[in-house]
Amino acid sequence: AVVSTQSGHYGRGSTGTTIVGVIFNEGVVLGADTRATGGSIVCDLNCEKIHYIADNVYCCGAGTAADTEFTTRMVSSKMELLKLRTGREGRVISALRMLKQYLFRYQGQVSAALVLGGVDVTGPALYTVYPHGSTDKLPYVTMGSGSLAAMSVFEDGYKLGMNEEDAKKLVRDAIRAGIVNDLGSGSNVDITVIKKGSVQQFRPYEVICKKSERQGDYTFPIGTTVVTSSHEMVPFSALKVTDEEVMEIS
Repeated sequence: AVVSTQSGHYGRGSTGTTIVGVIFNEGVVLGADTRATGGSIVCDLNCEKIHYIADNVYCCGAGTAADTEFTTRMVSSKMELLKLRTGREGRVISALRMLKQYLFRYQGQVSAALVLGGVDVTGPALYTVYPHGSTDKLPYVTMGSGSLAAMSVFEDGYKLGMNEEDAKKLVRDAIRAGIVNDLGSGSNVDITVIKKGSVQQFRPYEVICKKSERQGDYTFPIGTTVVTSSHEMVPFSALKVTDEEVMEIS
């Protein structure tokens, strides 16, 4: 699987992740961290986890990075074909149906846990899509390895009819909680605000894990390590064989 095609890192990896979404009075705010990991190794500090589906629909992905990226690309292509065929803007429920049917077909083998959000003729909509194909429709959602920490922030701070600024701050706090409390989440907070007729992307919205400055001085004065001679070479004839073993190839 590809960890991040944009950054040039290759290998099997996952976005052990915090992804969230919340509905406010004019639309939907989606948020994600930017750390991609391969086991205990951080593969990418600035992985993009909020994927384009349509002009009015975006999707956050957690799980195996390649699965989330190419699943959302496939559905984005299908949504564009649907728009060209019908001559109308695609609905969020259309993207949801494509995602859930595709994931259910593979019975969880495609490791993609998604938060789908957008605004269409019916208003703002927000869904979670699990790797096996089951879905939820809620006013605020979290997924990924940092989802429990993020949900605690939502449970405490969510209010009906929130304005855009309050929704953005709540999403930022939820992602920050995931980053601080989950080793699989880290780096920055990315936010996408979807409203009727407009989309704003903040990448990054806030940097949480800043690289620390080096405390010590690692320059050493000349002469710290003694060099006997910079020109002396040991001839091959001076070397002695202490142990010899012959391998027989049958």
